[in-house]
Amino acid sequence: MKFEYIFFFLGSLLFCACSNNANNFEFVKKTTGRYLYNSDEVIRIYFEENDLYLAWRGAKKIKPLKVNDDTFFVKEMNEKIRFLTNPANQKQYIVLVPKEDNKPIVYNFIKLEEDEKVPSEYLAKKEFDKALEGYLAIKEKDSLDSSINENYLNSFGYKVLRDKDFEIAKAIFKINVALYPKSSNVYDSLAEAYLKSGDTVQSIENYKKSLTFDSGNIRAKQQIKKLEKKE
Repeated sequence: MKFEYIFFFLGSLLFCACSNNANNFEFVKKTTGRYLYNSDEVIRIYFEENDLYLAWRGAKKIKPLKVNDDTFFVKEMNEKIRFLTNPANQKQYIVLVPKEDNKPIVYNFIKLEEDEKVPSEYLAKKEFDKALEGYLAIKEKDSLDSSINENYLNSFGYKVLRDKDFEIAKAIFKINVALYPKSSNVYDSLAEAYLKSGDTVQSIENYKKSLTFDSGNIRAKQQIKKLEKKE
């Protein structure tokens, strides 16, 4: 009889522990979605078998440690996060838990609507006009935003170019041209993308545009001379 009682007691504890650790249906429904990490980057929250996961910065399956009903520790961020509703706008947010006590709550990352996308997501879907519109809007709001930094976008474009995705690479360089129309380097990069995709006419045109902003661009002069000989 004593053994039966002990097993019943231990089983009850285990059930309670599992129940307390489970994410309830309302939490799953409210929390699932994409959150704006910065102007051109999102955190995606999803669930598998009731366990919460993050997709963030190329990592598609980050499993945080559950601390309590709405708080999790994300090792990859070295942060505790909470999922809270902002009473000011009734929107769902990911909140970084302050490392010091008595710090006020800051509603860091807002949950996006299903049809909302950041510019890089439009790029990935080859919706280039919407991507450009998004990047121009970021520049208008904050011209120093790191996601529209000329060198960052240029490096991003070359990474895609090395992968031989010429269409997206050219789109990225065209966006950089729209953001920085007086930069010699952005035209030079676009010219190279056209060249590698086999469009020598557009390549020459953009090398020439590069020279209008930097007449000392020796590489552009050499490329124009070489390409015009081939025509």
